[in-house]
Amino acid sequence: MKYILCFAVLLLSVQPTSGQSESYDIVIYGGTSSGIAAAIQSSRMGKSVLLIEPSHRIGGLTTGGLGQTDIGNKQAIGGISREFYENIKRYYDDPSNWNWQKRSDYLDDGQTRTRENENSMWTFEPSAALSVYTDMIGKEKITLAYNERLNRKSGVQKTAGRIRSITMESGKVFIGDIFIDATYEGDLMATAGVSYTIGRESNNQYGETLNGVQANIKNTSLSGIVSRNGFNHNFLPGVDPYVRKGDPTSGLLPNVVDKPGLEGDGDKKIQAYCFRMCLTDVPENRVPFKKPDGYREIDYELLFRNYEARTGPIRDMYSYGNSLLPWINSPMPNRKTDTNNKFGFSTDYMGRNYEYPEASYEEREKIVIDHQNYQMGLMWTLANHPKIPKEVRDEASRWGTTKDEFERPDGWQQQLYIREARRMLSDYVMTQNNCEGLHIPNDPIGLAAYGMDSHHVQRYIDANGFVQNEGNVEAHGFKPYPISYKSLVPKKEECTNLIVPVCLSATHIAFGSIRMEPVFMVLGQSAATAASLAIDTNSTVQDVPYLQLAAALLKDGQRIK
Repeated sequence: MKYILCFAVLLLSVQPTSGQSESYDIVIYGGTSSGIAAAIQSSRMGKSVLLIEPSHRIGGLTTGGLGQTDIGNKQAIGGISREFYENIKRYYDDPSNWNWQKRSDYLDDGQTRTRENENSMWTFEPSAALSVYTDMIGKEKITLAYNERLNRKSGVQKTAGRIRSITMESGKVFIGDIFIDATYEGDLMATAGVSYTIGRESNNQYGETLNGVQANIKNTSLSGIVSRNGFNHNFLPGVDPYVRKGDPTSGLLPNVVDKPGLEGDGDKKIQAYCFRMCLTDVPENRVPFKKPDGYREIDYELLFRNYEARTGPIRDMYSYGNSLLPWINSPMPNRKTDTNNKFGFSTDYMGRNYEYPEASYEEREKIVIDHQNYQMGLMWTLANHPKIPKEVRDEASRWGTTKDEFERPDGWQQQLYIREARRMLSDYVMTQNNCEGLHIPNDPIGLAAYGMDSHHVQRYIDANGFVQNEGNVEAHGFKPYPISYKSLVPKKEECTNLIVPVCLSATHIAFGSIRMEPVFMVLGQSAATAASLAIDTNSTVQDVPYLQLAAALLKDGQRIK
């Protein structure tokens, strides 16, 4: 399998650490796309660097199924992030990497996000991303440690506001001058005692309009859904939320709440997670969808009812790309997909991730398995269940997971799409006003360019007694905007040698724009540049000379304004 080959090359070129105590200039926890960019930049700036990945696979979502790069504006992407996408193009320029499709057939179909004569490529298979990252790391002096999880109870030793060392569950101790938390969860940040938040702020807290509860559907008319909350991500009018239709005494169907909260108020709920599935319609490479153990038909009753609600003119409108499937199959090379959520009932597993950010490793694993079983059950239902329209079953049955991407024989990846978890609270909080260009920081270290994009947070009963989803926000139309360096560093009194490029200081709605993989790579590189300068100038991360930082970023191809 392509994945196994890439993994073997990585193990041969970058050996895991050994021994009980090791020291480095820069220690990076989290082998996400951001962590990889940070490690590469640290090496290029002549620093000894350790990259710690808690699992057996580097790359996070970029190698875990999210091949449909959320760009916003390609010109905002520079440095190592741009280099990665240029290397993706070089990978696919090699004819030997086209196994199930001709290169010309893919690039000419108009859906690839890559334009003619462009030197970068923006869609890719998970295995391609892993291969490119492997090659990029192999050219640097990077020590890579796999399967090392931070001891989140007592694994951070601090002296006078500085992290001196971190201890893994295995007992290994890693000493560093500067630490970078590049995890999606912010585990190092939290264990180090840095302030953070989880969930949605109220609109009043930072003078925003798109934060907090967004239960803004005032009626169940088709026009109301389209204009207020995104027709392609909500239920059709008239879908009953009760176990027995019309009978509140029978109880609510799974994952439906009675009341969503007051409009614009904050809560501790987070946008839904899912797996960005890599599917294929090539019979020789396809693993058919299987019913998971513990499958419960009632978990998909709302799906059945949503299809039943397709009557009259709604029937013709309730489609996307000429498909009635409740998913978006974005084409990747070799007749594969990056498959994402669509319609009112889809791959997003609403309400089942609220505990994830603070959960123990064991509890998180249960949440991941729960999401996996839900999504497996969804795919099997769409392909096989008699309550699903035949035209939908026929189309769903053409697809399956891939044999040649992930190590599991059923073709499923392990990386859950952690769209949002903890977010740091620093001296500068990125908000909706930054996204819209109303507030501009004086210390930019990278650009974000995607719209403010939050998936739904919860499923509730509306004023008419029907089920709807709440939390979806898709606000686009603004220019690329700068991200403040101060939003990547903790308050000085909390920690002076930690930088946080993923779980940075931002409100829920601003993070919904920043949280894109190309931007995480940009921020990882900028974090490593700042870390190197902090070492060179013997300063705290808060006191890194900004003019020197900006000059170094521009020299290395970053785009900061």
